Amino acid sequence: MRHVRIYDTTLRDGAQAEGISFTVADKIHIARKLDDLGVEAIEGGWPGSNPKDVDFFREAANLRLKHAKLTAFGSTRRAFSRPQEDAILKGLVDSDTPILCIFGKSWDLHVEQVLRTTLEENVRMIRDSVAYLKSTGREVIYDAEHFFNGYQANPAYALECIQAAAAGGADLICLCDTNGGMLPWDVEAAVKLVSERLDVPLGIHTHDDSNLGTACAIAAVRAGAVQVQGTMNGWGERVGNANLCSIIPVLQLKMGCRCLTDEQLATLTEVAHYIGEIANTLPNERQAFIGRSAFAHKAGTHVDAVMKVTQSCEHISPEAVGNQRRFLISELSGGSSIISKAREAGFDLTKNSQETREILSQLVHLENDGYVFEGAEASFELLMRKATGSYEKLFDLLRYAVEVEKQGPGSETITRAVIKVNVHGEEHLTVAEGNGPVNALDGALRKALREFYPELDGIRLTDFKVRVVDAKVGTAAKVRVLVESQMGEESWSTIGVSPNVVEASWDALVDAIEYGISVKVRGAARPAAEVSE
Repeated sequence: MRHVRIYDTTLRDGAQAEGISFTVADKIHIARKLDDLGVEAIEGGWPGSNPKDVDFFREAANLRLKHAKLTAFGSTRRAFSRPQEDAILKGLVDSDTPILCIFGKSWDLHVEQVLRTTLEENVRMIRDSVAYLKSTGREVIYDAEHFFNGYQANPAYALECIQAAAAGGADLICLCDTNGGMLPWDVEAAVKLVSERLDVPLGIHTHDDSNLGTACAIAAVRAGAVQVQGTMNGWGERVGNANLCSIIPVLQLKMGCRCLTDEQLATLTEVAHYIGEIANTLPNERQAFIGRSAFAHKAGTHVDAVMKVTQSCEHISPEAVGNQRRFLISELSGGSSIISKAREAGFDLTKNSQETREILSQLVHLENDGYVFEGAEASFELLMRKATGSYEKLFDLLRYAVEVEKQGPGSETITRAVIKVNVHGEEHLTVAEGNGPVNALDGALRKALREFYPELDGIRLTDFKVRVVDAKVGTAAKVRVLVESQMGEESWSTIGVSPNVVEASWDALVDAIEYGISVKVRGAARPAAEVSE
């Protein structure tokens, strides 16, 4: 089985993405997680370019990595200078990492118009810098920046540049599509030619500006590259880098290459999401392999097929990358979708049962009114329980009122909710103030129910979203309210829809409390008998 080395540059190239910023502590945590994943090299940053990276390499000296080698990144010496006197190369040497990676120019346009030096001096800069770093006894990787653009513009000179790196003793030469504009077949042809000309292992580093960064990296491996440089979640300069979360499973599960152990690959989703949490970024739910929607099935025919033969509508097993299969509920669902969700909740329905038909009818009607149960599966389970006779009603609402008062400019806005409910034949009237209508309603309802359901204290509202359903109607539009609740490590989402935001919020809050107490706390029983056709 062919081995392909994974070189992660999330901490350097990934940190160049708009909206991404890591503290030194963040970088240490991420490095440990990448090491657990099993990548072979972790590029920690550019020592000397900023104080944060200097601090990181100082802290990282105490890391005890099990799989990965830490890498410091920099550039070739300045024109017409000695490598021993170059501050950038000195910073690399002082970083004390087992791998040093430097980039240099391969495109004559960059040499003459950006560096503003001669083509001959650029070649000497590459050879001298690599040779000096090799003299320190480290592994040295040379990144041939803009190689593919340079190869297209002046192939002889681009080849001369990487031959200089080889002459300097580079352990690996990484060919870079720095502008992210290459096509996969052009990358494959160039890598193939270079591999025939050089007796040095090759790597590939691509950007995603044409949405082909991952494809170009895969094409380079086909042509002989033995190392892939990329970032977790595809973060990077401009639109991003080649995405290791796609590259690794493609290489390992589809091309028969070995990058990680099977056990490490099964942690890919968790590692990617962990790094996203540290970066405080929202996950891309539609991201291939690791996204929440990557194995989510909505169309009734697809659900039916997957329930019979999983590979009929899935290109890999979701468990292989640590993801999971999900069946979504919507007006596009058929009986198979209902049955699959019912099984998750512990019910045994059949496709043509009266209960299944009733649930599907309710689903179509509610979604026509603006409900979306894909993100509110707790509300959908309550709907199923009502249809199958296993719904436990905790209370009856007799009335509620919400008052918002502001006495003048600069005064504090006061929100007050009054609720009257009937619980087991007893009427309770409660009042609560809050920082808004929803908070006040939640407080008043909890006051009314706490005596009967003390478990409420363990349930908390963690998120609240409002979306306009039919914006063309303006302020008279229906709104969709999604409430997320949590108890311990478990969370669930509920929904309410109404032209009145308070009513929509009330419906979502009631579902959240009923689901939390009946299902999560008390484990509401399934129907006594199986539901059959």
